[in-house]
Amino acid sequence: MNRITRTSVRRPAVPALALMAGLLLLPTPTTAQESTDSLRVELARLAAMVDSLRSEVERLRTAGREEEAVDALAQLRAAAQAAAAAGSDPAAEDPTTQEFLGRQRSLQALNPEISVNSDVFAQVIRDDPDAENFFAREFEISIISNLDPFSRAKVFISRHVPGAELEPFEGEEDDHGHEGGGFAVEEGYVEWVGMPGGLRVKLGRFFQRVSQLNRWHRHALPFQTQSLPHLAFIGEEALAQTGVSAQWLLPVGGAAGTYEATVEVTTSEHEPLFGESGSPSVLGHLNAFWELSSATDLDLGLGWITGKHRLGATEIDRDLYTAELAFTWRPPARAKYRGVQIRTGAMLLRGLPGAGVDQARGVWSMAEVRLAPSWLAGARLDWVENPQAPDQTAWLFSPTLAWWQSEYVRLRAEYDLLGRAFESTREGRFVLQVTFAVGPHKHETY
Repeated sequence: MNRITRTSVRRPAVPALALMAGLLLLPTPTTAQESTDSLRVELARLAAMVDSLRSEVERLRTAGREEEAVDALAQLRAAAQAAAAAGSDPAAEDPTTQEFLGRQRSLQALNPEISVNSDVFAQVIRDDPDAENFFAREFEISIISNLDPFSRAKVFISRHVPGAELEPFEGEEDDHGHEGGGFAVEEGYVEWVGMPGGLRVKLGRFFQRVSQLNRWHRHALPFQTQSLPHLAFIGEEALAQTGVSAQWLLPVGGAAGTYEATVEVTTSEHEPLFGESGSPSVLGHLNAFWELSSATDLDLGLGWITGKHRLGATEIDRDLYTAELAFTWRPPARAKYRGVQIRTGAMLLRGLPGAGVDQARGVWSMAEVRLAPSWLAGARLDWVENPQAPDQTAWLFSPTLAWWQSEYVRLRAEYDLLGRAFESTREGRFVLQVTFAVGPHKHETY
Protein backbone atom coordinates (compact mmCIF):
# COMPACT_ATOMS: atom_id res chain seq x y z
CA MET A 1 0.00 0.00 0.00
CA ASN A 2 2.92 2.41 0.63
CA ARG A 3 4.36 1.85 -2.85
CA ILE A 4 1.00 2.52 -4.43
CA THR A 5 0.71 5.79 -2.55
CA ARG A 6 4.17 6.95 -3.68
CA THR A 7 3.33 6.16 -7.30
CA SER A 8 0.13 8.18 -7.14
CA VAL A 9 2.06 11.17 -5.73
CA ARG A 10 4.61 11.20 -8.59
CA ARG A 11 1.97 11.08 -11.36
CA PRO A 12 0.99 14.80 -11.37
CA ALA A 13 4.67 15.83 -11.66
CA VAL A 14 5.29 14.05 -15.00
CA PRO A 15 3.05 16.24 -17.23
CA ALA A 16 4.19 19.42 -15.46
CA LEU A 17 7.90 18.74 -16.00
CA ALA A 18 7.36 17.81 -19.62
CA LEU A 19 5.43 21.01 -20.22
CA MET A 20 8.15 23.14 -18.60
CA ALA A 21 10.84 21.42 -20.67
CA GLY A 22 8.91 22.09 -23.85
CA LEU A 23 8.50 25.77 -23.00
CA LEU A 24 12.22 26.16 -22.36
CA LEU A 25 13.01 24.65 -25.75
CA LEU A 26 10.80 27.12 -27.60
CA PRO A 27 12.82 29.36 -30.07
CA THR A 28 12.58 33.13 -29.81
CA PRO A 29 10.67 34.48 -32.84
CA THR A 30 12.22 37.40 -34.80
CA THR A 31 9.14 38.46 -36.63
CA ALA A 32 5.39 38.20 -36.05
CA GLN A 33 4.94 35.78 -38.96
CA GLU A 34 7.73 33.55 -37.76
CA SER A 35 6.25 33.68 -34.30
CA THR A 36 2.86 32.61 -35.57
CA ASP A 37 4.25 29.75 -37.60
CA SER A 38 6.50 28.63 -34.84
CA LEU A 39 3.63 28.78 -32.36
CA ARG A 40 1.48 26.49 -34.53
CA VAL A 41 4.29 23.99 -34.81
CA GLU A 42 4.94 24.03 -31.08
CA LEU A 43 1.25 23.71 -30.27
CA ALA A 44 0.97 20.68 -32.51
CA ARG A 45 4.09 19.18 -30.92
CA LEU A 46 2.78 19.90 -27.41
CA ALA A 47 -0.60 18.34 -28.28
CA ALA A 48 1.16 15.20 -29.42
CA MET A 49 3.25 15.20 -26.26
CA VAL A 50 0.12 15.61 -24.08
CA ASP A 51 -1.51 12.65 -25.85
CA SER A 52 1.59 10.58 -25.27
CA LEU A 53 1.73 11.61 -21.61
CA ARG A 54 -1.96 10.80 -21.15
CA SER A 55 -1.38 7.31 -22.53
CA GLU A 56 1.59 6.87 -20.22
CA VAL A 57 -0.46 7.99 -17.20
CA GLU A 58 -3.21 5.49 -18.04
CA ARG A 59 -0.63 2.73 -18.39
CA LEU A 60 0.94 3.60 -15.06
CA ARG A 61 -2.47 3.78 -13.38
CA THR A 62 -3.43 0.36 -14.73
CA ALA A 63 -0.10 -1.07 -13.69
CA GLY A 64 -0.57 0.33 -10.17
CA ARG A 65 -3.99 -1.34 -9.76
CA GLU A 66 -2.64 -4.67 -10.97
CA GLU A 67 0.22 -4.41 -8.51
CA GLU A 68 -2.32 -3.61 -5.75
CA ALA A 69 -4.43 -6.66 -6.66
CA VAL A 70 -1.32 -8.83 -6.77
CA ASP A 71 -0.22 -7.47 -3.40
CA ALA A 72 -3.68 -8.11 -1.84
CA LEU A 73 -3.79 -11.68 -3.17
CA ALA A 74 -0.32 -12.28 -1.82
CA GLN A 75 -1.37 -10.99 1.57
CA LEU A 76 -4.43 -13.29 1.65
CA ARG A 77 -2.31 -16.27 0.71
CA ALA A 78 0.20 -15.42 3.43
CA ALA A 79 -2.58 -15.04 6.04
CA ALA A 80 -4.15 -18.36 5.04
CA GLN A 81 -0.81 -20.13 5.28
CA ALA A 82 -0.19 -18.59 8.71
CA ALA A 83 -3.65 -19.68 9.98
CA ALA A 84 -3.15 -23.17 8.63
CA ALA A 85 0.23 -23.42 10.29
CA ALA A 86 -1.17 -22.20 13.63
CA GLY A 87 -4.13 -24.69 13.62
CA SER A 88 -2.39 -27.69 12.18
CA ASP A 89 -1.89 -30.80 14.25
CA PRO A 90 1.09 -32.80 13.16
CA ALA A 91 -0.37 -35.88 14.82
CA ALA A 92 -3.50 -35.66 12.66
CA GLU A 93 -1.43 -36.43 9.57
CA ASP A 94 -0.37 -39.68 11.14
CA PRO A 95 -3.38 -42.06 11.45
CA THR A 96 -1.51 -44.16 14.01
CA THR A 97 -1.40 -41.25 16.46
CA GLN A 98 -4.84 -39.73 15.75
CA GLU A 99 -7.06 -39.21 18.86
CA PHE A 100 -10.78 -39.97 18.64
CA LEU A 101 -13.19 -37.96 20.85
CA GLY A 102 -16.61 -39.33 21.89
CA ARG A 103 -19.74 -37.18 21.48
CA GLN A 104 -21.84 -38.93 24.15
CA ARG A 105 -23.75 -36.94 26.82
CA SER A 106 -22.06 -36.34 30.12
CA LEU A 107 -23.14 -38.55 33.01
CA GLN A 108 -24.44 -35.55 34.94
CA ALA A 109 -27.01 -34.88 32.22
CA LEU A 110 -28.51 -38.32 32.92
CA ASN A 111 -29.30 -37.53 36.56
CA PRO A 112 -33.02 -37.16 37.34
CA GLU A 113 -34.61 -34.14 39.00
CA ILE A 114 -34.90 -34.85 42.73
CA SER A 115 -37.09 -32.71 44.98
CA VAL A 116 -38.55 -32.80 48.47
CA ASN A 117 -41.95 -31.32 49.35
CA SER A 118 -43.09 -30.89 52.93
CA ASP A 119 -46.41 -30.22 54.63
CA VAL A 120 -46.27 -29.15 58.28
CA PHE A 121 -48.86 -27.31 60.32
CA ALA A 122 -50.12 -26.34 63.73
CA GLN A 123 -53.73 -26.68 64.86
CA VAL A 124 -55.95 -25.65 67.70
CA ILE A 125 -59.24 -27.54 68.21
CA ARG A 126 -61.90 -25.54 69.98
CA ASP A 127 -63.48 -28.40 71.96
CA ASP A 128 -60.35 -30.49 72.48
CA PRO A 129 -57.61 -28.51 74.23
CA ASP A 130 -55.60 -31.68 74.87
CA ALA A 131 -55.27 -32.56 71.16
CA GLU A 132 -51.83 -32.50 69.55
CA ASN A 133 -50.99 -29.09 68.19
CA PHE A 134 -48.07 -29.63 65.79
CA PHE A 135 -47.75 -32.10 62.93
CA ALA A 136 -45.15 -32.82 60.28
CA ARG A 137 -47.90 -34.39 58.26
CA GLU A 138 -46.09 -35.36 55.08
CA PHE A 139 -42.67 -35.42 53.45
CA GLU A 140 -42.61 -36.30 49.77
CA ILE A 141 -39.60 -37.17 47.62
CA SER A 142 -40.15 -36.75 43.89
CA ILE A 143 -37.85 -38.23 41.25
CA ILE A 144 -38.57 -37.11 37.69
CA SER A 145 -36.57 -37.88 34.57
CA ASN A 146 -36.99 -37.57 30.81
CA LEU A 147 -35.85 -41.00 29.65
CA ASP A 148 -35.68 -40.12 25.96
CA PRO A 149 -37.56 -37.88 23.51
CA PHE A 150 -40.59 -40.17 23.73
CA SER A 151 -41.01 -41.08 27.40
CA ARG A 152 -40.48 -39.88 30.95
CA ALA A 153 -40.68 -41.43 34.41
CA LYS A 154 -42.02 -40.08 37.69
CA VAL A 155 -41.69 -41.59 41.17
CA PHE A 156 -43.16 -40.02 44.32
CA ILE A 157 -42.26 -41.52 47.70
CA SER A 158 -43.98 -40.04 50.73
CA ARG A 159 -44.09 -40.44 54.47
CA HIS A 160 -47.50 -39.63 55.88
CA VAL A 161 -48.06 -39.16 59.61
CA PRO A 162 -51.67 -39.95 60.57
CA GLY A 163 -53.60 -37.52 62.68
CA ALA A 164 -55.44 -34.23 62.35
CA GLU A 165 -57.57 -35.56 59.49
CA LEU A 166 -61.02 -34.16 58.99
CA GLU A 167 -63.53 -36.95 59.55
CA PRO A 168 -66.99 -36.21 58.15
CA PHE A 169 -68.40 -39.12 60.18
CA GLU A 170 -67.01 -40.67 63.34
CA GLY A 171 -65.29 -44.04 63.29
CA GLU A 172 -63.82 -43.70 59.77
CA GLU A 173 -60.17 -43.58 60.69
CA ASP A 174 -59.85 -47.34 60.29
CA ASP A 175 -61.27 -47.18 56.78
CA HIS A 176 -58.72 -44.73 55.44
CA GLY A 177 -55.83 -47.11 55.40
CA HIS A 178 -53.30 -45.18 57.50
CA GLU A 179 -50.42 -47.41 58.52
CA GLY A 180 -48.38 -45.39 60.98
CA GLY A 181 -46.15 -43.01 59.06
CA GLY A 182 -43.87 -45.27 57.00
CA PHE A 183 -42.52 -44.41 53.57
CA ALA A 184 -44.62 -45.62 50.65
CA VAL A 185 -44.76 -45.12 46.89
CA GLU A 186 -47.58 -42.71 46.11
CA GLU A 187 -46.93 -42.76 42.38
CA GLY A 188 -44.44 -44.51 40.16
CA TYR A 189 -44.97 -44.75 36.44
CA VAL A 190 -43.49 -44.36 32.98
CA GLU A 191 -45.33 -42.18 30.50
CA TRP A 192 -45.11 -42.04 26.72
CA VAL A 193 -45.78 -38.53 25.43
CA GLY A 194 -46.03 -37.01 21.98
CA MET A 195 -47.42 -40.17 20.41
CA PRO A 196 -49.18 -39.98 17.04
CA GLY A 197 -52.77 -38.79 17.02
CA GLY A 198 -52.50 -36.87 20.31
CA LEU A 199 -52.25 -40.08 22.37
CA ARG A 200 -50.45 -40.39 25.71
CA VAL A 201 -50.00 -43.65 27.61
CA LYS A 202 -49.08 -44.16 31.27
CA LEU A 203 -48.09 -47.45 32.91
CA GLY A 204 -47.53 -48.02 36.63
CA ARG A 205 -49.10 -46.69 39.82
CA PHE A 206 -50.67 -43.24 39.47
CA PHE A 207 -53.34 -40.88 40.78
CA GLN A 208 -56.41 -41.61 38.71
CA ARG A 209 -58.40 -39.07 36.72
CA VAL A 210 -61.62 -39.57 38.68
CA SER A 211 -61.54 -35.78 39.14
CA GLN A 212 -58.99 -33.08 38.53
CA LEU A 213 -58.29 -32.46 42.22
CA ASN A 214 -57.64 -36.17 42.76
CA ARG A 215 -54.48 -35.81 40.66
CA TRP A 216 -53.07 -33.00 42.81
CA HIS A 217 -50.65 -33.92 45.55
CA ARG A 218 -51.53 -32.87 49.07
CA HIS A 219 -49.08 -29.95 49.20
CA ALA A 220 -50.67 -28.45 46.04
CA LEU A 221 -54.30 -28.50 47.22
CA PRO A 222 -56.02 -25.11 47.63
CA PHE A 223 -57.17 -26.23 51.12
CA GLN A 224 -55.57 -28.44 53.74
CA THR A 225 -57.62 -31.51 52.75
CA GLN A 226 -59.63 -32.88 49.88
CA SER A 227 -63.35 -32.10 49.63
CA LEU A 228 -65.83 -33.63 52.06
CA PRO A 229 -67.34 -36.03 49.45
CA HIS A 230 -63.83 -37.17 48.59
CA LEU A 231 -63.08 -37.85 52.25
CA ALA A 232 -66.31 -39.82 52.72
CA PHE A 233 -66.25 -41.88 49.50
CA ILE A 234 -62.53 -42.23 48.64
CA GLY A 235 -60.69 -41.46 51.86
CA GLU A 236 -58.04 -39.03 53.04
CA GLU A 237 -55.58 -40.08 50.34
CA ALA A 238 -55.97 -39.73 46.59
CA LEU A 239 -57.39 -42.59 44.55
CA ALA A 240 -54.17 -44.25 43.34
CA GLN A 241 -54.02 -47.71 41.75
CA THR A 242 -51.75 -49.74 39.48
CA GLY A 243 -52.55 -50.23 35.83
CA VAL A 244 -52.53 -48.48 32.46
CA SER A 245 -53.93 -45.10 31.45
CA ALA A 246 -54.51 -43.78 27.92
CA GLN A 247 -55.33 -40.14 27.25
CA TRP A 248 -56.43 -38.97 23.84
CA LEU A 249 -56.62 -35.35 22.73
CA LEU A 250 -59.66 -35.48 20.47
CA PRO A 251 -59.14 -33.98 16.98
CA VAL A 252 -62.27 -31.86 17.25
CA GLY A 253 -63.17 -28.49 18.62
CA GLY A 254 -60.34 -26.26 17.43
CA ALA A 255 -61.12 -22.65 18.31
CA ALA A 256 -64.44 -23.78 19.81
CA GLY A 257 -62.72 -25.77 22.58
CA THR A 258 -60.34 -28.56 23.52
CA TYR A 259 -61.55 -32.04 24.42
CA GLU A 260 -59.69 -34.93 26.03
CA ALA A 261 -60.82 -38.49 26.73
CA THR A 262 -59.17 -40.79 29.30
CA VAL A 263 -59.54 -44.54 29.79
CA GLU A 264 -57.80 -46.35 32.67
CA VAL A 265 -57.75 -50.03 33.58
CA THR A 266 -56.31 -50.74 37.02
CA THR A 267 -56.31 -53.28 39.82
CA SER A 268 -58.96 -52.58 42.49
CA GLU A 269 -56.52 -52.08 45.37
CA HIS A 270 -57.91 -48.89 46.95
CA GLU A 271 -59.47 -50.22 50.13
CA PRO A 272 -61.87 -47.39 51.03
CA LEU A 273 -63.54 -47.66 47.62
CA PHE A 274 -63.18 -51.34 46.70
CA GLY A 275 -62.52 -53.09 50.01
CA GLU A 276 -60.57 -56.32 49.63
CA SER A 277 -61.27 -56.76 45.94
CA GLY A 278 -58.38 -57.37 43.58
CA SER A 279 -60.38 -57.52 40.38
CA PRO A 280 -59.88 -54.96 37.58
CA SER A 281 -61.61 -51.59 37.70
CA VAL A 282 -62.30 -49.38 34.69
CA LEU A 283 -62.34 -45.58 34.61
CA GLY A 284 -63.60 -43.25 31.91
CA HIS A 285 -63.22 -39.47 31.95
CA LEU A 286 -64.07 -36.71 29.48
CA ASN A 287 -62.68 -33.22 29.91
CA ALA A 288 -63.65 -30.10 27.94
CA PHE A 289 -61.93 -26.73 28.02
CA TRP A 290 -63.23 -23.47 26.55
CA GLU A 291 -61.42 -20.13 26.41
CA LEU A 292 -64.28 -17.66 26.75
CA SER A 293 -62.05 -14.59 26.39
CA SER A 294 -58.46 -13.56 26.88
CA ALA A 295 -59.12 -13.33 30.63
CA THR A 296 -61.66 -16.12 31.30
CA ASP A 297 -61.82 -19.84 30.68
CA LEU A 298 -64.14 -22.69 31.61
CA ASP A 299 -63.22 -26.31 32.36
CA LEU A 300 -65.72 -29.19 32.63
CA GLY A 301 -64.91 -32.77 33.62
CA LEU A 302 -67.13 -35.87 33.81
CA GLY A 303 -65.79 -39.12 35.27
CA TRP A 304 -66.91 -42.62 36.14
CA ILE A 305 -65.11 -45.57 37.72
CA THR A 306 -66.57 -49.03 38.22
CA GLY A 307 -65.34 -52.16 39.95
CA LYS A 308 -66.13 -54.76 42.60
CA HIS A 309 -66.34 -54.03 46.31
CA ARG A 310 -65.57 -57.06 48.44
CA LEU A 311 -65.86 -57.36 52.20
CA GLY A 312 -65.39 -60.93 53.40
CA ALA A 313 -67.63 -63.17 51.34
CA THR A 314 -69.82 -60.27 50.17
CA GLU A 315 -69.06 -58.78 46.77
CA ILE A 316 -71.14 -56.12 45.03
CA ASP A 317 -70.75 -53.79 42.07
CA ARG A 318 -69.54 -50.32 42.97
CA ASP A 319 -69.69 -47.21 40.79
CA LEU A 320 -68.50 -43.69 41.48
CA TYR A 321 -69.66 -40.81 39.26
CA THR A 322 -68.03 -37.39 39.37
CA ALA A 323 -68.66 -34.01 37.77
CA GLU A 324 -66.42 -30.98 38.13
CA LEU A 325 -66.63 -27.40 36.84
CA ALA A 326 -63.87 -24.77 37.07
CA PHE A 327 -64.15 -21.10 36.11
CA THR A 328 -61.08 -18.86 36.01
CA TRP A 329 -60.82 -15.10 35.52
CA ARG A 330 -57.31 -13.71 35.23
CA PRO A 331 -56.80 -10.44 33.29
CA PRO A 332 -53.57 -10.76 31.27
CA ALA A 333 -52.31 -7.26 32.08
CA ARG A 334 -52.85 -7.71 35.84
CA ALA A 335 -52.60 -11.47 36.33
CA LYS A 336 -50.11 -11.00 39.19
CA TYR A 337 -52.47 -8.72 41.08
CA ARG A 338 -56.04 -9.83 40.35
CA GLY A 339 -57.78 -13.10 39.65
CA VAL A 340 -60.66 -15.36 40.64
CA GLN A 341 -60.98 -19.13 40.45
CA ILE A 342 -64.18 -20.99 41.29
CA ARG A 343 -64.49 -24.77 41.42
CA THR A 344 -67.54 -26.85 42.13
CA GLY A 345 -68.34 -30.52 41.79
CA ALA A 346 -70.59 -33.41 42.70
CA MET A 347 -70.07 -37.11 43.50
CA LEU A 348 -72.48 -40.03 43.45
CA LEU A 349 -71.51 -43.39 44.97
CA ARG A 350 -73.56 -46.48 44.13
CA GLY A 351 -73.24 -49.95 45.64
CA LEU A 352 -73.44 -49.60 49.41
CA PRO A 353 -73.28 -52.92 51.27
CA GLY A 354 -75.80 -53.22 54.10
CA ALA A 355 -76.75 -49.54 54.07
CA GLY A 356 -80.38 -50.06 53.13
CA VAL A 357 -80.01 -47.34 50.48
CA ASP A 358 -78.14 -47.98 47.25
CA GLN A 359 -76.44 -44.60 46.83
CA ALA A 360 -74.86 -41.64 48.63
CA ARG A 361 -74.35 -38.13 47.27
CA GLY A 362 -72.04 -35.24 47.93
CA VAL A 363 -71.36 -31.74 46.57
CA TRP A 364 -68.53 -29.29 47.10
CA SER A 365 -67.52 -25.80 46.03
CA MET A 366 -64.50 -23.59 46.59
CA ALA A 367 -63.25 -20.20 45.46
CA GLU A 368 -60.01 -18.23 45.63
CA VAL A 369 -59.54 -14.50 45.05
CA ARG A 370 -56.12 -12.94 44.44
CA LEU A 371 -55.79 -9.78 46.52
CA ALA A 372 -52.15 -8.99 45.73
CA PRO A 373 -49.19 -10.75 44.10
CA SER A 374 -48.59 -12.86 47.24
CA TRP A 375 -51.99 -12.85 48.98
CA LEU A 376 -55.02 -15.05 48.25
CA ALA A 377 -58.28 -15.35 50.16
CA GLY A 378 -60.58 -18.34 49.74
CA ALA A 379 -63.50 -20.28 51.11
CA ARG A 380 -65.19 -23.63 50.56
CA LEU A 381 -68.55 -25.17 51.39
CA ASP A 382 -69.13 -28.95 51.22
CA TRP A 383 -72.01 -31.31 51.94
CA VAL A 384 -72.09 -35.13 51.90
CA GLU A 385 -74.17 -38.16 52.88
CA ASN A 386 -72.73 -40.97 54.97
CA PRO A 387 -72.11 -44.03 52.72
CA GLN A 388 -72.57 -46.26 55.79
CA ALA A 389 -75.86 -44.57 56.76
CA PRO A 390 -77.18 -42.23 54.02
CA ASP A 391 -79.68 -40.67 56.40
CA GLN A 392 -76.73 -38.98 58.14
CA THR A 393 -75.20 -35.91 56.55
CA ALA A 394 -72.28 -33.59 57.25
CA TRP A 395 -71.22 -30.15 56.03
CA LEU A 396 -68.01 -28.13 56.13
CA PHE A 397 -67.25 -24.42 55.84
CA SER A 398 -63.62 -23.27 55.58
CA PRO A 399 -62.35 -19.70 55.01
CA THR A 400 -58.63 -19.32 54.25
CA LEU A 401 -55.96 -16.66 53.84
CA ALA A 402 -52.73 -17.69 52.05
CA TRP A 403 -49.44 -15.87 51.68
CA TRP A 404 -47.07 -17.06 48.96
CA GLN A 405 -43.67 -16.00 50.23
CA SER A 406 -42.31 -17.40 46.96
CA GLU A 407 -43.16 -20.19 44.58
CA TYR A 408 -41.29 -22.49 46.98
CA VAL A 409 -42.88 -21.45 50.29
CA ARG A 410 -46.55 -20.95 51.15
CA LEU A 411 -48.15 -20.10 54.51
CA ARG A 412 -51.91 -20.53 54.93
CA ALA A 413 -54.30 -19.81 57.78
CA GLU A 414 -57.53 -21.84 57.67
CA TYR A 415 -60.50 -22.29 59.92
CA ASP A 416 -62.54 -25.50 59.50
CA LEU A 417 -66.07 -25.58 60.85
CA LEU A 418 -67.50 -29.11 60.57
CA GLY A 419 -71.12 -29.87 61.38
CA ARG A 420 -73.10 -33.09 61.40
CA ALA A 421 -76.87 -33.05 60.96
CA PHE A 422 -77.35 -35.87 63.48
CA GLU A 423 -75.34 -34.05 66.18
CA SER A 424 -76.01 -30.77 67.90
CA THR A 425 -72.33 -29.89 68.37
CA ARG A 426 -70.00 -28.47 65.76
CA GLU A 427 -66.31 -29.11 65.47
CA GLY A 428 -64.09 -26.08 64.90
CA ARG A 429 -60.35 -25.97 64.40
CA PHE A 430 -57.81 -23.34 63.41
CA VAL A 431 -54.93 -24.50 61.20
CA LEU A 432 -51.70 -22.72 60.28
CA GLN A 433 -50.18 -24.68 57.42
CA VAL A 434 -46.73 -24.30 55.88
CA THR A 435 -45.75 -26.10 52.68
CA PHE A 436 -42.30 -25.77 51.17
CA ALA A 437 -40.48 -27.31 48.24
CA VAL A 438 -36.80 -28.14 47.83
CA GLY A 439 -35.81 -28.61 44.20
CA PRO A 440 -37.48 -28.05 40.84
CA HIS A 441 -40.74 -29.92 41.59
CA LYS A 442 -42.92 -27.34 43.31
CA HIS A 443 -46.63 -27.21 44.09
CA GLU A 444 -47.78 -28.56 40.72
CA THR A 445 -51.35 -28.60 39.53
CA TYR A 446 -52.17 -30.75 36.53
